[in-house]
Amino acid sequence: MKIIIVIFVIILSVFGLGCISQNDNVSDQDDGGTVLADQQDIQGIWQGVLEVSGTKLRIVFNISSGQNSTLTATMDSPDQEVTGIPVDKVTFQNDNLNLEVQSIRSAYNGMFSEDDQTINGNWEQSGQSFPLILQRIDKAPVLNRPQEPERPYPYEDEEVIYKNEATGIELAGTLTLPRSEGPFPAVLLITGSGAQDRNETILGHRPFLVLSDYMTRRGIAVLRVDDRGIGGSSGNVSHATTEDFAGDVLTGVEYLKGREEIDPVKIGLIGHSEGGIIAPMAAVRSEDVAFIVMMGGSGVTGEEILYLQSELMLISEGVSDDEITKNREMQSRIFDVVKNEIDNAAAEKKLNVILDEIEMPKENKQAEIEKCLSPWFRYFLTYDPKPTLINVQCPVLAIIGEKDMQVPSRQNLPVIEEALRTGDNKDYTVMELPDLNHLFQTAITGSPSEYQQIEETISPTALEVIGDWILQHTEDI
Repeated sequence: MKIIIVIFVIILSVFGLGCISQNDNVSDQDDGGTVLADQQDIQGIWQGVLEVSGTKLRIVFNISSGQNSTLTATMDSPDQEVTGIPVDKVTFQNDNLNLEVQSIRSAYNGMFSEDDQTINGNWEQSGQSFPLILQRIDKAPVLNRPQEPERPYPYEDEEVIYKNEATGIELAGTLTLPRSEGPFPAVLLITGSGAQDRNETILGHRPFLVLSDYMTRRGIAVLRVDDRGIGGSSGNVSHATTEDFAGDVLTGVEYLKGREEIDPVKIGLIGHSEGGIIAPMAAVRSEDVAFIVMMGGSGVTGEEILYLQSELMLISEGVSDDEITKNREMQSRIFDVVKNEIDNAAAEKKLNVILDEIEMPKENKQAEIEKCLSPWFRYFLTYDPKPTLINVQCPVLAIIGEKDMQVPSRQNLPVIEEALRTGDNKDYTVMELPDLNHLFQTAITGSPSEYQQIEETISPTALEVIGDWILQHTEDI
């Protein structure tokens, strides 16, 4: 599950690449005779840290000389694993640097310092401005992700495509198979909320790549899949709900059943965050699901999740109790509209009135309203996982990190356990894993602002808990 604090949160998004345009760049003297920097002085690699709602993202600009001695630039967001974003306009005049990145509707304006090493300025995006100081660096930063596997792998990996016949959507993914003698137990990985690729890439981490590598090395086949409309998959994730994604998962189970390398009675699901909601849905709809693992899956409604999630994150940022109370009241008013006003046009008018009270910029307001009124959010806000969990009869492993701020363990694990017990499930394990956050990294506070700063992608403890549990249960089948 991505960070979902309705209103107040701006996430830097990076879209497709375009062409670099060439622009005028001026070096001269000011009217007082002061020698100003020329365009050669500004060339190089510049890095700053953008902080938005407690999340820190490194921004890197690569400025160089293009044709006719004009300046060109590209932008990198290393913590999002995005490089080479074209800067469409580069202007450097009277020690003022202006960079415009049209693909993400953003701009940077800064003043070149006398020491030749610093640019003091502001990042502007979606009608808001954030301080961003750039420092000259010798080379672009490289993320250290020691758990990510490198080729050649000690197992087979295969690109696969299969079709959800009910919707006509094609789903693309990667199937990894042990090289030992099969047939093998298998798991299908289910991503969290939002548009996710098959590796569940987030802030420089690829959790599902690490998870699939670990499981396959232990003799378990793994299928990881791009969400609808992402990577090689067709469809549109924004038009679907959590229940629709359960149908995609069952299509993947059918695909695995048709592979001769896979033991058809030992196919399970591992769902992370929203995937932890989807896995029980799929298990209730099909007896072909032999077991499920819920990683940071919730046991309460989305509305309940969002209230506590927002409170914990605001507390971690040092926000006052009064402001937290005001945020809760604003969320409640917005959620009431989403839950009770079915007509989108009428709902949009009501949400506009509410958001106008906090003077939200027009661009942000429209994006917030579209998100709130999307089919996915309307469904997520009110869906209660408990009735589904009560009906799950296959073995269940439910784990949540002790420091998870997005799906807090104290709010969700007791509810999950109670639902499974109420349904008389004969085989379930519910565990809080010490010191781990929502991504199951070993964390200090658990705040999402730490995600990209932590080199560990998934705690070895979490990997071992999941791997041991699956092997134990597939041996018993």
